[in-house]
Amino acid sequence: MKEELKDIMVKEYNALKNLLNSLDKQHQLFLQNDIFALENMVKVIENNNKSIAELEVERRKLVGANSMKDIINVFKDEELENNYRDINMLLQEIKFQKDSNELLFKQGLVFTNRVLNIFSPNRNLKTYNSLGKIGR
Repeated sequence: MKEELKDIMVKEYNALKNLLNSLDKQHQLFLQNDIFALENMVKVIENNNKSIAELEVERRKLVGANSMKDIINVFKDEELENNYRDINMLLQEIKFQKDSNELLFKQGLVFTNRVLNIFSPNRNLKTYNSLGKIGR
């Protein structure tokens, strides 16, 4: 079981590394304003997520309801502990990159909406009502 778990964790680490590379590529494509390549990156990221989920299911079948920390404490294997630590650090990097990409996309959307509002402002004429307040 220990060797199977190590193999799954190495595969999971590699899949997570691929996801991080895809997120980095997405970041670069956004900065280059390559919209069509960004659209293709969505599919790549979805495939990466799918492979990570499959490996996660395999790992959970192997360890059951036990947490990884408990399993590592039971086996007292240094390689297993290092793999677990590497995966956690990689997950932190992925979360940071994902948050950075989301922030960039949101900023881009806010900017686009403001530019659109400049070119096509609200067409409703504002008039005063009988109480002296602006009505729409």
